[in-house]
Amino acid sequence: MSKLVIVESPAKAKTIKKYLGSDYEVVASMGHIRDLNPNRLSVDIKKRFTPKYEVIKGKEKLAEDLVKLAKKSDYVYLATDPDREGEAISWHLAYLLGLDLEDTNRVTFNEITKTGVKNGMAAPRQIDIDLVNAQQARRILDRLVGYKLSPFLSQKIRRGLSAGRVQSVAVRIVVDRENKIRAFKPEEYWSIDAKFIPKGSRKAFSASLYGNEQGKIKIETGEQAQQLLEAMKDAQPFVEKLRHGTRKRQPAPPFITSTLQQEASRKLGFQSKRTMKVAQELYEGVEIEGMGAVGLITYMRTDSLRLSEDALAAAQDFIREKWGERYLPEGGPRHFKSRSNAQDGHEAIRPTMAELEPARVKSSLTGDQYKLYKLIWERFIACQMAECIQKTTQADINVGGYIFKASGYRVDFDGYTALYVESTDNGEEEKESELPPLEKDMPLRIKEMLPNQHFTQPPARYTEASLIKAMEEYGIGRPSTYAATISTITSRGYVNREGKTLFPTELGEVTTKLMEERFPKIVNVKFTAQMEQDLDTVEEGECGWVELLTDFYGDFDKTLKEAKEEMKGVKIELEEDKTDLICDKCGKPMVVKFGRFGKFIACSGYPECKNIVKIVNKIGVACPKCGGDVIVKKTKKGREFYGCSNYPNCDFVSWNKPTEEKCPQCGSILFYKKGKKPKLFCSAEGCGFEKDAPEE
Repeated sequence: MSKLVIVESPAKAKTIKKYLGSDYEVVASMGHIRDLNPNRLSVDIKKRFTPKYEVIKGKEKLAEDLVKLAKKSDYVYLATDPDREGEAISWHLAYLLGLDLEDTNRVTFNEITKTGVKNGMAAPRQIDIDLVNAQQARRILDRLVGYKLSPFLSQKIRRGLSAGRVQSVAVRIVVDRENKIRAFKPEEYWSIDAKFIPKGSRKAFSASLYGNEQGKIKIETGEQAQQLLEAMKDAQPFVEKLRHGTRKRQPAPPFITSTLQQEASRKLGFQSKRTMKVAQELYEGVEIEGMGAVGLITYMRTDSLRLSEDALAAAQDFIREKWGERYLPEGGPRHFKSRSNAQDGHEAIRPTMAELEPARVKSSLTGDQYKLYKLIWERFIACQMAECIQKTTQADINVGGYIFKASGYRVDFDGYTALYVESTDNGEEEKESELPPLEKDMPLRIKEMLPNQHFTQPPARYTEASLIKAMEEYGIGRPSTYAATISTITSRGYVNREGKTLFPTELGEVTTKLMEERFPKIVNVKFTAQMEQDLDTVEEGECGWVELLTDFYGDFDKTLKEAKEEMKGVKIELEEDKTDLICDKCGKPMVVKFGRFGKFIACSGYPECKNIVKIVNKIGVACPKCGGDVIVKKTKKGREFYGCSNYPNCDFVSWNKPTEEKCPQCGSILFYKKGKKPKLFCSAEGCGFEKDAPEE
């Protein structure tokens, strides 16, 4: 008896074939086989939003081959991915191959291992039509928004623009943050920071002025700071109070899609699209020396923190053997609670074999595969390890009646931190800090005591990691959409990326403003989150997908018609499209154009005049070497730096932005350095001057 198993990808097919044997033919559909035509609406709105599917262009031969294979087979199993999208692919395959939707021919694998495949094949079921309808509703909803709104935006702002239901909200989130940054007014404040050395010791420790016996002191000016320093000049510091305690730190939970993308961004510098590509490879199977094709991780599109009992037992066995019994948590395996709106159909992302340490498979993996597998493996094992126990110390240092505070800790038991520590959004992991042995009333010596100027900082611009976190918290999109959404808004020019930082372009801001004025629901975070919940009710069989689309489309269509009527003849001009240049060939103004390879300047008299000019981004600062214009340049990998417009005659170049401000010590120009605490610094040899600066 011949049995046909259809999956999405050749890699997945190869791995599954290894476990099923010669009785099975395993082939790949290469993703979706049918979809809406990209060049037409392909949705009959008047006939209850009936979609018009067709075989995707370029897959006609593949579709014919699958039909022939199905006819020759005694039985067909549909083994696409275990989510809405995978369910829809199976449904389309069933239609194409003429399969009975009542048949129990749908199988799913949470992990591509011998056990995972065996368990999946042992539990075939019918296609879940509720899952299919939830996917159809999302697909048609997004098609209606994109197909109806895009021509309107193209007409009013710029040719070729596109709109999207989730992408428009993501752009608004970035724009709203930028507006908060612009509205922020930095306030100056000062701190007095000291280093003390205990009697009989050489080890200094840091402390900062808190206040005095009346309470906390706020230092607003440099003059006030100098007065305080003068008041403490001849005082003898001593330890006034000591407080000791114990702090227990718990490990982070195993990865879900969003946290994997965030941590891969922080720790590895991966963009979310890159993370999901590599995770897909690890899930579908990799050739491991001595083992053959093996799926190394469980399914990577999930928002559930559930872990199987077998996986927990395997992790405990590994930890016990590697570190000993004391590194296991008290009370047995650690369980984590998923968010209330999480889909619990899958486990969290974990290695399929706890005992398969990253070092054992490193030689069989690409660099990216190894880095991501190591991250997933360490996070999973660490989440089942004992807590980290720290002994904390807080000290009050009295200097002439003024109180400095110092705090520190030492690790009493490292627990899970022996393997893994979660990163933070600013890219810094907590560094261990320990105070020297201190006693009450112990005299101290001042090593240094300095006033430091600071400015309050605006909220930070989003990075991919923090934007994904925000989208998850708001309930915008689903695990499978985060990477695609960010990729779309950056590739279409609504949001720019500088290093890890995301900021809106003028196009993004103008489009968002128009959408807020004319289509407030589309860019409303709460409305979009509610729509995600409504799609979940379709998946759960509690709401019909046609009813959901009907409720949405009536108001949307009315709003679009009103906007078209009220903005008839209106064209929004973008400042970034205008220039003050005049064409040296025909005398007409030059304008910014957008092509396949980005922005360029062209004559507004096109097509009669085809003159084009390369864009030069001046920052308004003179070159410190020759006096020419400093311009923004980019490396081949897209990293920005600053150079002189007179290159190659002038070789000035800098990663940090030069400013017009002069160094008060030597007169050289100051450079602006980004970071958690932005600085202005002097690069002149031997000078060393620097000061805090407000974020640009």
